[in-house]
Amino acid sequence: MSPVGIAFLVIGIVAFLLLISSIRIVRQATAVVVERLGKYKKTMETGIHMVIPFVDRCLPAISLKEIVADFMPQPVITKDNVTMQIDTVVYFQVTDPKLYSYGVDKPVKAIENLTATTLRNIVGELELDETLTSRDTVNSKMRAILDEATDPWGIKINRVELKNILPPKDIQDAMEKQMRAERERREQILKAEGEKRSSILVAEGEKESQILRAEADKETKILQAEAEKAATIAKAEAENKAIELINKANPSAAYITLQGFEALKVLADGNSTKIIVPSEIQNVSGLLTSLTEVVKGDKNVAAKETKKVVTTAKTTEKAAPKTTKPAKK
Repeated sequence: MSPVGIAFLVIGIVAFLLLISSIRIVRQATAVVVERLGKYKKTMETGIHMVIPFVDRCLPAISLKEIVADFMPQPVITKDNVTMQIDTVVYFQVTDPKLYSYGVDKPVKAIENLTATTLRNIVGELELDETLTSRDTVNSKMRAILDEATDPWGIKINRVELKNILPPKDIQDAMEKQMRAERERREQILKAEGEKRSSILVAEGEKESQILRAEADKETKILQAEAEKAATIAKAEAENKAIELINKANPSAAYITLQGFEALKVLADGNSTKIIVPSEIQNVSGLLTSLTEVVKGDKNVAAKETKKVVTTAKTTEKAAPKTTKPAKK
């Protein structure tokens, strides 16, 4: 091959190499900052880009994904002078590759130091118990402070979490004893409340039992009294029925007199206008007295009927013929 041909071949190879070196492929979720002659030129995003060899310089690719930074435990002193070891986890994301490249040297290290100082400031205002029970408050305050401080660095702080809070050993022992005593106290309270509730239920059960027993006794006595009453009434009715049957079968003088009074009571009721008096009645005065005692409900009617009876009786006595004894011979 002639020298000219070799020269063209070398030039072609060099040109091909320069062309290849000028091509840059940026991967997904990354960005590349380009400097031209030491000055910021542009930021290349995902895709194929061309640069000028030996003139443009590409910085290392910057990840745009959310980054998790787990920092080592930091000694922190609380308001009540208790030293604790607290480690934090920070979730951040690069939002501006240019500011991330030129805003601060070693951004992750800067975030770690900023997290440690912010944590000391926040926990220093809290006591031990508040620190242990106020994780959410500490997390929120740290995220707000860190997010504001990292804005000039092109970094967005998404979350800050306190991973572990480790008090000194003696504090841990005291906390365990306190926790055990608190649990025993709660156990005793629950036991006492259970016994109290049990006693109340037993007393209420006995009360209800006595009430039901008293009601049952009351009902029993009422039923017994009603049964005795019904038996007495039935016995009296049976005796009256028996006496009535005996009198009907073999009437006595008293029975006949009683029936006569009943008949006179019906006659003196006032509904009838005529009264028939047998002529065999010998004691008109006794009849009038009996009639007056029987008819008490209506005095005017009784008086009227009595007057009629007297008049009729007198008329009957006058009209009755007198019997004379025959003369002795």
